[in-house]
Amino acid sequence: EVYLEESGGGSVEAGGSLTLSCATSGFDFTGLPMGWFRQRPGEKRDGIACIAIDGSSRHMPSVKARFTISRDNAKNILSLQMNNLAPEDTGMYYCAAYRTPTPYSCSFRDWEYGSWGQGTQVTVSS
Repeated sequence: EVYLEESGGGSVEAGGSLTLSCATSGFDFTGLPMGWFRQRPGEKRDGIACIAIDGSSRHMPSVKARFTISRDNAKNILSLQMNNLAPEDTGMYYCAAYRTPTPYSCSFRDWEYGSWGQGTQVTVSS
């Protein structure tokens, strides 16, 4: 059974940091691109960072200078280091795994992802 579970969310003040983790099992973690998505209150879910199987990554401009996605293939864990958090970063954060192996790339298109975690809430106060 495919399993993804996010952790590490919480409440912080603006300028603070959090590290999100996504524990996974039940699929070939090393063989799939992975992504982090964010759903702000009242908005749709958007991709913010993704990482390919070769470790190359992409970050949306709104987070590029502050967030870093990484993967630990030995532990099957996806992470998102978030620094200098701002109130607009408030939302539910989801990790996701691609539907099929795709070498050397990843995307922010949510239909590319076939497995999702339940999400972890991040709240940033000003």
